[in-house]
Amino acid sequence: MKCIVGLGNPGKKYESTRHNVGFMVVEEILRRNQWKLSKNKFHGLFTVENTQQDKIILLEPQTYMNLSGESIRPLMDFYQIDAEDLVVIYDDLDLPLGRVRLRQTGGHGGHNGVRSVIDHLGTKRFNRLRFGIGRPDVPMSVIDYVLGKFSKEEEPVLQDAVTHAADAMEVWMDKPFSIVMNDYNK
Repeated sequence: MKCIVGLGNPGKKYESTRHNVGFMVVEEILRRNQWKLSKNKFHGLFTVENTQQDKIILLEPQTYMNLSGESIRPLMDFYQIDAEDLVVIYDDLDLPLGRVRLRQTGGHGGHNGVRSVIDHLGTKRFNRLRFGIGRPDVPMSVIDYVLGKFSKEEEPVLQDAVTHAADAMEVWMDKPFSIVMNDYNK
């Protein structure tokens, strides 16, 4: 069994914000496959679906970003999912807008959602899809920037990156993460 987790914040207030790109990618995968987040447990909304090779869980934690690990760990324990069968999708200020980068391990890089996942899993060794949101062009706080919405000019780049990220996750459903990294980190 594999698990794809999109990090974000729940509620209308945070829809379409930079911090919610993880949710956007999960929602694109759901849309393509006509799946729905039908289960509400472990402080998250999720679904368990069959693929050609295995079962897949898609999860959107409802704990707010900084407590994401509180949702992910109990779900992984319940379904007996190993850390190498997990991908966490999250926004990254240090990548340009629209750049998608897959990694098998790493630190939190100052991202409190990833910090929570590392703390609750007790390891840094889990797959990640870092989704570039870039840094603000004008002076503003990081909090205001990540909780801000994308501009009309950014929308086409955002949509292309969501498509690219969802494509990578669909390939990962049936292939090893290392192969997906080689194909999608170009």
